[in-house]
Amino acid sequence: MDDILSQSEIDSLLRALSDGELDAEEMKDAPEKQAKSYDFARPSKFSKEHLRTLEIIFEHYGRLLSTNLPVYLRKSVQVEVTNSEAVTYSEFSNALSNPVLLGVVDVEPLNGSIVIEMASNLGYAAVDRMLGGMGLPLDKSREFSEIELLIIERIMTVCVELLNEPWQNVVEIHPRLERIETNSQFAQFISPNEMIALVTVNIKIGDIEGRMNICLPFMTLEPVMDKLNTKYWYSNIKKDSEIEYTEAIQGLISRAPVPIKAYLGKSTVSIQDFTNLQIGDIIRLDSKVDKELDVYVGSIRKFTALPGASGNQYAVRVTSVIGEEQ
Repeated sequence: MDDILSQSEIDSLLRALSDGELDAEEMKDAPEKQAKSYDFARPSKFSKEHLRTLEIIFEHYGRLLSTNLPVYLRKSVQVEVTNSEAVTYSEFSNALSNPVLLGVVDVEPLNGSIVIEMASNLGYAAVDRMLGGMGLPLDKSREFSEIELLIIERIMTVCVELLNEPWQNVVEIHPRLERIETNSQFAQFISPNEMIALVTVNIKIGDIEGRMNICLPFMTLEPVMDKLNTKYWYSNIKKDSEIEYTEAIQGLISRAPVPIKAYLGKSTVSIQDFTNLQIGDIIRLDSKVDKELDVYVGSIRKFTALPGASGNQYAVRVTSVIGEEQ
């Protein structure tokens, strides 16, 4: 409705044409706006900015995997994000082969689930390594046994639990592995036409290399789509870093030793009396027994206190804190 002219605008335009301020021929020759093609079967719900932010999240996730998985596999693990793209779920599911390792992950409080596909050769290598082998895959693929699935489930649970930290700057999630599917025919967790962000991670366990695909449906990420941008991401990282840095400095300062001295009083004596002091001699101070003492932290007068004892040791009880203005 914004393109409809009011009567006053029409009158102004006609006057401009009649006065020669506007040329009708030039208006005819003005280039028309180019229409952009739009595929309604593949609506563009994920921008390049969204996909780039997801790559940053899973680069962090990859560093956690390469640090934590060697504890279980006792072999070096290298992880690298290789690609991110927006596709329909049917394109992802149609590319699956049998046998397949699909972990269905609940990401409360977000709606729906995400799907993690692990290459079968990585599954075989992990099982072989966990059972004391060299971590080699099978020469020919076959169905996973129940014992093998239990071992893989343990490894996948570790991978799923590591998802929490990389997402903290976007949303606090509580990921939980619901189940593992090994048949691609039962992989219809999401509507075939649903748009998903597919992040591909390359994992290398020793000499064995394979891919892990993380399928993130739009309907799951929709509540936090406005936070999936690098500006929001880096601003949160800076804020968290400043808080952690401040807490670290405070912790270091709180453990630093400082000298504290309580002055009982002062006295002035001659050099002759000082050199003749013996054990048992009494020096008269300029303060009384019930008078508050000055307590110094370093060279700064910070507290007042009353003298006393704690067990077999002399002590003072702080009575007031001296401010800077004092």
